Amino acid sequence: MARVYILLLVFGLLGGVGFGAWKYYTDTQQRIQTLAENNAKLETALETSEASITALQAQAEQTAKLTVELQGKLQQAEQYGDNLRKRLRQLDLNADALANPSDLEGRMNGATAKLWREIMGETGNDTGSKSPNPQWLQPKTTGAGDQNSNPGSADNSTDSSQTQAN
Repeated sequence: MARVYILLLVFGLLGGVGFGAWKYYTDTQQRIQTLAENNAKLETALETSEASITALQAQAEQTAKLTVELQGKLQQAEQYGDNLRKRLRQLDLNADALANPSDLEGRMNGATAKLWREIMGETGNDTGSKSPNPQWLQPKTTGAGDQNSNPGSADNSTDSSQTQAN
C-alpha cells in the first residue's frame, strides 16, 4: 500500500510539474505574441515620428530661408523709407504750394498714381502697372470759372468763415 501512495505521490508531482510546464509555455507564447504586436506598433510609431521629424526639419529650413528673405526686404523697405524722409526734408512743400499750387498738385497726384500702380502690380493685380491714370488725375477741362474750387464764384478769398450763396 505504501507503494501505491508513493506511486500516487510521484504521479502527482509529475502531473504538477507537467501542468506548471504547460502553464509556463502558454503564458510565454501569449507574452511573445503581445510583445510582437507591441513591436509592430512601435515600429509604425517610429516611422511616423521619423517622417514628422524630416518634415519639421524641411519646414524649419524653409522658414529660415523665408526669414532671411523677409529681413532683406525689410531692410530695403526701411532704406526706401529713410530715403523718402530725407527727400521730404530737402523739399520745401509749403514754398512750392504757395508759388505754383497746380504744378505741385499735378506732381503729387502723378506720384500717388504711380505708387498705387506699383502697389497693385506687387500685390498680384496685373493691370496695375498698365492701367491709365485714374479719373482724379486726368487733365482738367477748361471751362467757365476761375482756378479755385468754387467755379461759379469770382471771389478768390480763402476765408472759410463767410459762406457764399450761389
